[in-house]
Amino acid sequence: MNAIDLVTQRVSSPKLEAPAPTDAQLKIIQQAAFRTADHAYLRPWRYMVLQGGDLEKLGDILAQASALEGESDDKIERARKMPLRAPMMIIAIASFKEHPKVPLWEQLVSTGGACQQMISAAYAQGLGAIWRTGPLAMNDFVTQALGLTKKEKIVGFLYLGTPAGQLKPVPDLNISDYFIKGLPK
Repeated sequence: MNAIDLVTQRVSSPKLEAPAPTDAQLKIIQQAAFRTADHAYLRPWRYMVLQGGDLEKLGDILAQASALEGESDDKIERARKMPLRAPMMIIAIASFKEHPKVPLWEQLVSTGGACQQMISAAYAQGLGAIWRTGPLAMNDFVTQALGLTKKEKIVGFLYLGTPAGQLKPVPDLNISDYFIKGLPK
């Protein structure tokens, strides 16, 4: 796949199945994260790669968090099953660094850029990926259970696997609705 097709044709894969990325494919996905824009080379991120039993443990953590929030039994069970939507998940964590020229918001955006790089690298290898967040990504119980520090935030749950079924077509958007030439008059 050439780079232009990749960046203009990639779509999310909401339905994923086994197999998960191979070790070689995962290494490329990981390398892609480090090619994102990163002011001062802070590498303001870290990642947790989960498969198998770790996905089930994460499901238990999400279910506990939902229960603590007073959610219904249905929502608790749905939270438990969330990580099982794919054979692999990467939890992307912004890990903020103190720096006189690189504000925290820029580090957060850089971590988001690394997420995009990873899902693009998955797509380029014929894999499926989808980036999800939701309220549980910001839940204190979840972040504590995952060992995040006060200077860290979950930016996304990246689900990876093999696309199940047809991918949605690339939406036909009017680009001029989003880009203007020049400064406002």
